[in-house]
Amino acid sequence: MKFRAVLIGVACVLVAGCVKEDGSAVIENSSAEAAAAPTLPGSDRDEHGCIRSAGYQWCKRTQQCERPWELAQREGFDNTLESFDAWCRDSEGKAELPLGDSGQ
Repeated sequence: MKFRAVLIGVACVLVAGCVKEDGSAVIENSSAEAAAAPTLPGSDRDEHGCIRSAGYQWCKRTQQCERPWELAQREGFDNTLESFDAWCRDSEGKAELPLGDSGQ
C-alpha cells in the first residue's frame, strides 16, 4: 500500500512538471525538430510539376513529365541520361542518338 502511494506521488510530481503556471500544457517543438520532419511523398515537384522522387523529369519535346527509362524503351534510344536529354531537347526529331539493344 505504501509503494502504491509513493508511486502515485511520483507520478503527480512528474505530471505537474509538464504544466505551466497558467495551467496550459508545456509542448516544446523547436524549429530544428520541425525542419527535420520528413516530407510527404510526392511533395518534391520541380518547376514543371514533375515529381522527382517518382523518377519523373521534364521533357521539352513531349511537353510533359516523363520517366527516362520508360521514354527510352518507348522511343528506342539508350537508357542513359545523355540520350534522354538529347532526345527531349530536340524538338525537330533529328537528334543523333546511340541506339541500344531496344532499337535494333
